[in-house]
Amino acid sequence: MATTDTKTQAAGRDNDLTGRVALVTGGTRGIGAAICHALAAEGAVVAAGYSSNQTRADELRQAVEAEGGTLSLHRGNIGDAEDCERVVKDVIEQHGRLDILVNNAGITVDKQISKMSASDWDKVLKVDLSGAFYMSKPAIAHMLARGSGRIINISSVAAEMGNVGQANYTASKAGLFGLTKTFAREAALMLRVAGKLEKGIGLTVNCVTPGLIETDMVVTIPPFMVADFVERIPAHRMGQPEEIARVVAFLAQDASGYITGQIWDVDGGLNM
Repeated sequence: MATTDTKTQAAGRDNDLTGRVALVTGGTRGIGAAICHALAAEGAVVAAGYSSNQTRADELRQAVEAEGGTLSLHRGNIGDAEDCERVVKDVIEQHGRLDILVNNAGITVDKQISKMSASDWDKVLKVDLSGAFYMSKPAIAHMLARGSGRIINISSVAAEMGNVGQANYTASKAGLFGLTKTFAREAALMLRVAGKLEKGIGLTVNCVTPGLIETDMVVTIPPFMVADFVERIPAHRMGQPEEIARVVAFLAQDASGYITGQIWDVDGGLNM
């Protein structure tokens, strides 16, 4: 019985995030906010990154704390490499470590190619793709030194299917697939060289690909396009932010150490 109890306790530690520190970019609204709530509910200390709207950020912190969780706020510019490095450093200094990075921040500037300017292209790529690199580089250096960690990139089903008016967005989100797989390989290689690649937590890099999720971003899509999408989804509905957060929390767990370099579609079957 004692052995069984010990195994049960160990499994419980593997399946929650107590003692872990998680940084979520774009963490104060939509999918990002749901991820913050989910990780905090699993026991993680959460650091939410945001670029503006202090009121919304404060409301998120109050909501997480009301649920018994811990959340700090970190304002920065995801499109600026030095500012991203500062945010990662601030989180580590405030909480003593960084175990989980969720690259969720993203923007859209939707226009057909004939009307899309070079500035429209550069702006979205800078935030949605380069921002994930800017955040991951200092985070992964810290995780490699500690011998463990989790990086989870949030892409989009549009990256797999293409979408009219979103050449910049789909290109940046598709770029996260290659970034995820390359970082996953490099992280494993570097841990192996350092003699730290053993059974256990490991350092994994994965990507979650949401489908049509009911957030404020959907408001910017014409209703006829939303209706068309829903008709094409086998589950015949939009997803909820919490359904994305559930998968992120699973990938962040210690017990998920044998999953890396993978693309996880959460889209109601749209892309199958």
